[in-house]
Amino acid sequence: MSSEGVLKEIQTIGEKFLLKLQKLPKADPVEIVSFCVVLLFIVTVLVLMIIACSCCCYSCCSCDGHPDHRRRKIQDRPAAR
Repeated sequence: MSSEGVLKEIQTIGEKFLLKLQKLPKADPVEIVSFCVVLLFIVTVLVLMIIACSCCCYSCCSCDGHPDHRRRKIQDRPAAR
């Protein structure tokens, strides 16, 4: 899919979302609750993805962008008898 197609698809989704928001005050209570649940689910997934990516990036790269070599696992050597 080309970048123009993606932009057009995002614009279409945004327009549908705005239309849904405009109709929300006149909607049934069940529809309002279901819309809020779906919105809460989407926000939760996005927040969890941000947390997971930041934790992964922090453990791999540290904050300054250099890998932290001290975090590498050290292999144990068998004890000599």
